[in-house]
Amino acid sequence: MVRFLKQGKTKDEMKQADHQVSQTVSGILSDIENRGDAAVRELSAKFDKWEPETFRLSTEDIKAMISSVPETTLEDIKFAQAQIRRFAEAQRAALRDLEIETLPGVTLGHKNIPVNSVGCYIPGGRYPMVASAHMSVLTAKVAGVQRVIACTPPIQGEIPAATVAAMALAGADEIYILGGVQAVAAMALGTESIAPVDMIVGPGNAFVAEAKRQLYGRVGIDLLAGPTEILVIADDSADAEMVACDLLGQSEHGPTSPAVLITTSEQLAKETLVEIDRQLETLETADVAGKAWADNGAIILVDSIEEAVIEADKLAYEHVEVLTKNPRYFLEHLTNYGALFLGPETNVAYGDKVIGTNHTLPTKGAARYTGGLWVGKFIKTCTYQECTPQASAYIGEYAARLCDLENFAGHREQALLRVRRYGKVTAVSQ
Repeated sequence: MVRFLKQGKTKDEMKQADHQVSQTVSGILSDIENRGDAAVRELSAKFDKWEPETFRLSTEDIKAMISSVPETTLEDIKFAQAQIRRFAEAQRAALRDLEIETLPGVTLGHKNIPVNSVGCYIPGGRYPMVASAHMSVLTAKVAGVQRVIACTPPIQGEIPAATVAAMALAGADEIYILGGVQAVAAMALGTESIAPVDMIVGPGNAFVAEAKRQLYGRVGIDLLAGPTEILVIADDSADAEMVACDLLGQSEHGPTSPAVLITTSEQLAKETLVEIDRQLETLETADVAGKAWADNGAIILVDSIEEAVIEADKLAYEHVEVLTKNPRYFLEHLTNYGALFLGPETNVAYGDKVIGTNHTLPTKGAARYTGGLWVGKFIKTCTYQECTPQASAYIGEYAARLCDLENFAGHREQALLRVRRYGKVTAVSQ
């Protein structure tokens, strides 16, 4: 039996908020499409108080930013990028071109072709999301994307030097200091000064995610990522300090970030509620994390780990931490999640920043049908076919009859033309 010890906002309340975001984003996209750079500049001034002569950083600007970053920070960035590159390269190696002869003379295959151009959004605002540069720019480059551009917003009127350094070290071909919906729209739609891209990737707030949703089809997207979500699955072997710490650690992303505990232990659930209140008294980001927990936090009591699996799959959350006696049980049985963190020795912060897996992950139930960002998201698997004359005449007879079955006369004639032309060649050769 499932019981809620605490619940967040209702679906109706969240739906109303989503509707307001959708209307705002629609207006911004229309404005940028109609007025290009002028609209982008006005929006940047309005939302970020930022309107430089050009949003694009020059090579000299980038070098100056890198040189301003402490050497220890640069080494940390390089370490993180080495882990992400290592895993991404292993993933790329798993994607192989294919060619097979399915019948005598019939050759079918596929090629893995990188997207030509990608725009990466690296969030900023309250937090300089340095890690998002590794996750998007670097992964696209490992995939073989030729042109990778990246946008990040200014922070309190300043260029985030560490983020720029990470973008450059990851291999970005163009770097723009531009944030929010205006950045995503400029990359996707193009303006007088920014050539459009074929695909937009990267996490962001609700407005950025909605912009990607509305632009999908005109450009490709990785997935709808944001606001961030965390689910902790725990039994009586877990301790409340760790559970509370890990829930609040993700809640600090923003006031709309859901955080949920599913547990078989009522004692742990109650202790977690007390511990969250205690930790909020000293957490530096308590203003954000506390509101997120109050509005979107939930604790669900279940009778068994089997029931925990069912409830977790219903949620289909972005991050799922497993703090149980046998964490790998959930690796074997869960089907809907963005990324799994198995056991108390790992946590979402590792995945977000450094361990090597990608932190751009599905939210709002999208884990039911997609995984997160990875090398394969930047690659199109395109098929091809080739026939010998004899094989064409052979296949053509089947194709003609199947086309006729569906009343496709033009399709049938394509097949019969080959039967007539290459059937004769085959007969002569025999």
